[in-house]
Amino acid sequence: MKTLVIVTHPNIEQSRINKTWMEAIQNQDNVTIHQLYATYPDQKIDAAKEQELLSAHDRIILQFPFQWYSTPALLKEWFDVVLLGDFGIRGDKLRGKQLGVATSTFGPAESYQPTGYNRYTMEELLKPIEATNNILGMSFMTPFILHGVSNVTDEQLAQNAAEYVKYVTKKSVTV
Repeated sequence: MKTLVIVTHPNIEQSRINKTWMEAIQNQDNVTIHQLYATYPDQKIDAAKEQELLSAHDRIILQFPFQWYSTPALLKEWFDVVLLGDFGIRGDKLRGKQLGVATSTFGPAESYQPTGYNRYTMEELLKPIEATNNILGMSFMTPFILHGVSNVTDEQLAQNAAEYVKYVTKKSVTV
């Protein structure tokens, strides 16, 4: 299975979590890392190039820090520009592929509960991506989430990165 990991972090070099995840998977067989901000510093996305990448892979993982209850701006732009035509609502180019989300939150897991600070679970907050997945006919993978990133020790991060490698390379991890 060929996996495309679309890393969307506006400042990956300053990121402790997303940079560690990216480095952990960089030498895995059949894994392509694609950094949106590095590829498109002008934020002008080449839809045809992106669609070629999607076509060449069986699994697509969106890796990003969870910001303001959503994705970074460039990933939202990627959805708007790339998921059109045969790769969009009326197309079938992505049908049968897997879509995963790997995200990190500043807040602890407890804050993402109905009674917590954010009042919603991560499953609820990720519903727009899951809904997009459903329209495209993809299989939605169980999200990979690391909460409370400001309190993660180096040892915990190393363990989490090893778990991320398993998530990215595992044969099937759909909901």
